[in-house]
Amino acid sequence: MVDRREFLVACAALGIVPRSAFSQPPTTTVSAPANAWSQFRGSYALTGVSATTIAPAPKLAWAWEGGEAFDSSPAIVDEMVYAGTATGELIAVGLADGKLRWRYKAGEAIGESSPAVGDGRAFIGDLLGVFHAVSVADGKPLWTFKTQSEIKSSPVIVGDIVLVGSYDGRLYGLDAATGKQRWAYQTENYVHGTPCVVNGVAHFAGCDEVFHAVDVKTGKERFATSATAYTGASVALVNNVAYFGTFDNQVLALDLGSRKVLWRYEHPDRKFPFYSSAAVSDGTVVLGGRDRMIHALDAKTGKVRWTHMTRARIDSSPAIAGGRVYAGSNDGRFYALDVATGKVVWQHDEGAALSASPALASGRIVIGSTEGRLLCFA
Repeated sequence: MVDRREFLVACAALGIVPRSAFSQPPTTTVSAPANAWSQFRGSYALTGVSATTIAPAPKLAWAWEGGEAFDSSPAIVDEMVYAGTATGELIAVGLADGKLRWRYKAGEAIGESSPAVGDGRAFIGDLLGVFHAVSVADGKPLWTFKTQSEIKSSPVIVGDIVLVGSYDGRLYGLDAATGKQRWAYQTENYVHGTPCVVNGVAHFAGCDEVFHAVDVKTGKERFATSATAYTGASVALVNNVAYFGTFDNQVLALDLGSRKVLWRYEHPDRKFPFYSSAAVSDGTVVLGGRDRMIHALDAKTGKVRWTHMTRARIDSSPAIAGGRVYAGSNDGRFYALDVATGKVVWQHDEGAALSASPALASGRIVIGSTEGRLLCFA
């Protein structure tokens, strides 16, 4: 159990992860490059921001028919799209043409765990609790690692270590080449969110209502403090402030230096949990709520800038590029809104819930639906 007497103890000086052979952005990067979206939320900081340029009115370029739901959000690397399916397959399709290159059978099903891709490997977890490493060249298995419960957390590659959380309550650090366990960090409940990695430290708000900071190289706790509530969302980290929503119907800004909550946002009338992970860009925090609304907040004050009402809950985590925020809703629509005003500038009516999150790269948007269609807009 976490020693709460140590919550207010200042953490040691932050370590820096050594430069590695993995083609990943540095750990201080807060946005994804224009041509890649290599993991859930695009970058180590989990801000959901891409440097790519999307057409003002994108058209559906292709739709790959998978037959079963996509809860897993895609990754895009080297003009290939990787995503997990409810049938337990990791698939690779061409970004340009939507044609299947290979499919790898994982476990019985893949849930919300989304692939991370680097150094010729794709990593993903399944609902049987098995973590898989697959060759991106041909979809052949490289190794597997068994946890003690289902995996819904998405992996993160940091140098020669890959991180993944499990519903067995642990965050694991595994050797990316061999799958050998380097360390396991124990919490008091599920590890659902994806760890946000900055300066060699993994940060996540757990289902144990604790915000954890863990050294990536050693698995040792840097600090732990109250997350105030049960948290399923991943945290976005900008300028040493973590932004995340909770099941207590609030969005928080947590200063990691002081371990103090800078602000809390709660809609005055609609009291629903926040499961969507926040996107953060140019002083604006944007996330979806189970109240059917997209919320845009001032990053400094937490005051609402705008909201947009959809027709169903929003578990999809929004992505931002070029001053627009892209978000799916369970109402079957995919929205593009102006980040500054909240005005809908484009939308696509898919007719099936979009609970997975979009990936943005090379001028394209890719998102999967609960009816088994992987969609690409350009």
